[in-house]
Amino acid sequence: MVPKRGGDPPCGYRERETGPVSLYSALYAGVSGLGSNATAMAGVADNITNINTTAYKGVQTQFKTMVAVGNSGTTYSAGGIAAAPQTLISKQGVLQASASSTDLGIDGAGFFVVRQGPEANDSVAYTRAGSFTPDEDGFLRNVGGYYLQGWRLDATGSFVNDGDLGRLEPVRLNELAGTATPTTNVEFRANLDSSSPVFTGAYASGDIASGNVAPQFSRSMDIFDEQGNSHRVSVGFIKTGVNQWAAEIYADPSEVTTPTGVLASGTIAFNPDGSIDAGNTTPALLSPITPPWSNGAGAQAINFDLGTDGEINGLTQFGAESALISSSVNGGMMGTITSVSVSDEGVVSALFDDGSSIPVFQLPIATFPNPDGLSLLNGNAYEVSNDSGSAAINQPGSLGAGSLAAGALEASNVDLAEEFTNMIRFQRAYSASSRIITTVDEMLQEVGNLKR
Repeated sequence: MVPKRGGDPPCGYRERETGPVSLYSALYAGVSGLGSNATAMAGVADNITNINTTAYKGVQTQFKTMVAVGNSGTTYSAGGIAAAPQTLISKQGVLQASASSTDLGIDGAGFFVVRQGPEANDSVAYTRAGSFTPDEDGFLRNVGGYYLQGWRLDATGSFVNDGDLGRLEPVRLNELAGTATPTTNVEFRANLDSSSPVFTGAYASGDIASGNVAPQFSRSMDIFDEQGNSHRVSVGFIKTGVNQWAAEIYADPSEVTTPTGVLASGTIAFNPDGSIDAGNTTPALLSPITPPWSNGAGAQAINFDLGTDGEINGLTQFGAESALISSSVNGGMMGTITSVSVSDEGVVSALFDDGSSIPVFQLPIATFPNPDGLSLLNGNAYEVSNDSGSAAINQPGSLGAGSLAAGALEASNVDLAEEFTNMIRFQRAYSASSRIITTVDEMLQEVGNLKR
């Protein structure tokens, strides 16, 4: 029956006209169900196979409905479904203890900064897979082949962080073997006997260094120049009054260009409680000194740490025998590197066969406004995207960055039991979608048989 022009169709006409259309839309909806649940099953497969991958971030698949255009009160066209997988990058896995000192985990937000190669122009990436080990060239690399980056420390242990990724260098320590590091810091802790008699003879600066006056207490230590040469430097004391001592820091005159060998001299004063009185102590004794070595080798400014004003952490004056409690001198010739250590503060140090240790790099932690928006790379790493925002690099534990856990690795954040449950769900949904297709096919066959 054909409706008259301008009139309404007879009852049932539109339903018969749109019936096959709705069936075809149901067919397409079944196909979308197959595709979406196949995508979800692929995510489950990735999650299960990476259950033992260090710092792997699981994929969670959500589904969103698709709405067909033109639905009315009497007809309906199925729109179907679309999968929306999302990697749970910001969800942390459990930190597990490791036997390697260069295995690193991050407790909290952030990523290690790495590069895909050792050169400065190699692409920057970010990862939480901290299974770093030295390679044949001495670079610290993880199992994904990425090179760990850090700020190189200067002789004073300082670095510059202005947010520029270009200041970062690949962490490599074997280049230190066979090199020299000058002394920059001397920690000297000793007690001067408060019951010692006051020296009554004539004394002038340089008399202890020249041997004209015997010190009531003295100790010597080895200081290293920029060529790794060792120089014997001594500290001598004479009590000149109540809570007051004359002090000289001196070297053998043949090793310095100063005639007497004196590097610094003056008066050290003590508070009534036995702690050092920095306000009445000669400033030269508390300031860095730079020895003019006679062999032509350069020297860094050396900080003689004799203690803090009013505290018992350096020189003291108590009623006990004058004695050296402890001393520490950095610098020297670097021998063979035996191992590498990383502190919880992110300081990478080289350990040498003579027992010495030198801090070389400071590791940064990179944070993002939206870490879940990072783009995935091979090797369990990520790169910046429009959704993630820009990276901010800071020391571990500062300005929102997580703390570093040396000797630990982050496990995968996948829940295996949940993945097996999801596998059953998606398999059932896939089978149901295939059933829609076979059922619609049978209905379309019935429509085709109407013409017979």
